[in-house]
Amino acid sequence: MSSVQLRSEHARQSDGRDVPRRIASERDNVKSSIPVVPILVTLGTVAVAALLAWAMWGAYMGSPWTRDGTVRAYVVTMAPEVAGRIVRLPAGDNQLVHKGDVLFEIDPADYRIALQSAQAQAQRDAAALDYARANEGRQATLEGEGWVSKNIFQQSASAMHQLEAAVAVDKAAIAKAELDLSRVVVRSPVNGYVTNLLAQLGDYANVGQRLISLVDSDSFWIDGYFEETNLEKIHDGDPATIKLMGYSQLIRGHVGGVARGINIPNVQPDAAGLATVNPIFTWVRLAQRVPVRIRVDQVPDGVRLVAGMTATVRIDLRPAPPSSMAGKSGALSQHDRGNSSSGESIPVK
Repeated sequence: MSSVQLRSEHARQSDGRDVPRRIASERDNVKSSIPVVPILVTLGTVAVAALLAWAMWGAYMGSPWTRDGTVRAYVVTMAPEVAGRIVRLPAGDNQLVHKGDVLFEIDPADYRIALQSAQAQAQRDAAALDYARANEGRQATLEGEGWVSKNIFQQSASAMHQLEAAVAVDKAAIAKAELDLSRVVVRSPVNGYVTNLLAQLGDYANVGQRLISLVDSDSFWIDGYFEETNLEKIHDGDPATIKLMGYSQLIRGHVGGVARGINIPNVQPDAAGLATVNPIFTWVRLAQRVPVRIRVDQVPDGVRLVAGMTATVRIDLRPAPPSSMAGKSGALSQHDRGNSSSGESIPVK
């Protein structure tokens, strides 16, 4: 065998022994080139997304909530109890007034004159009564001595009694005149805001005519209209969170009560007094919405409550009160007790 053949044979044997080494080296290079950090980031992102999804599921499905909420408040309407021209109007539109502040004043001239006239009439009748009493005493003496007839004595006594009644009427007239005079100044009965003010200085106000409307600033509450399927989870006193459409801050409150009745169209009678029943009954039964009153506990700074604003209400669930507490509110209605006494259940169709 020549030297050339020996060298080629040696080279083939060397290549055969180096193949496994190259394969193992290439595998090590592949393993070292796999990106570990992106995989960890992806797994962490998936875990965070799963936790957020679980939290959102608990927030939206576990706790009762509704976007159908409205800010409510009591409105006090102010109307004069005496008629006259408005001579003073210190209250302005959207102005905050406190209990006892003057809203407007009616011209008191006519009512001062009426009071003076009633007082003068009372003085005249009082003087006449004094004379009638003295005359009745004289006639009684003369009638006892036989100088006058009994008829004359009775006339004097009757005149005295009539004047006593007139004096009583005069006292009532004075009280009425004083009351009317005190009513010319109309004051605010509550703390609140003047809204939609249309009355102007110099307008003539009639008795009972609404002139000023006040939104009671101490009476704000939230009405949340929840579906009837959520009422089982809502209890009086449950904490609530309210978010107004125009503000990012959250308002804190609690459940003040659940309405016990809503309008039922089918119970409205027709002209003959018969029930009006809708003949159309859909297969898809929509849950009725029931008002739930939320009492406001805390309003963040910068949040302005306006009656009629849209709100989102969420009830924060807490453990239901024990059944033994139900007896503290007195006897429950048959509707509240259900059929617990008979043990029967009402099927839901």
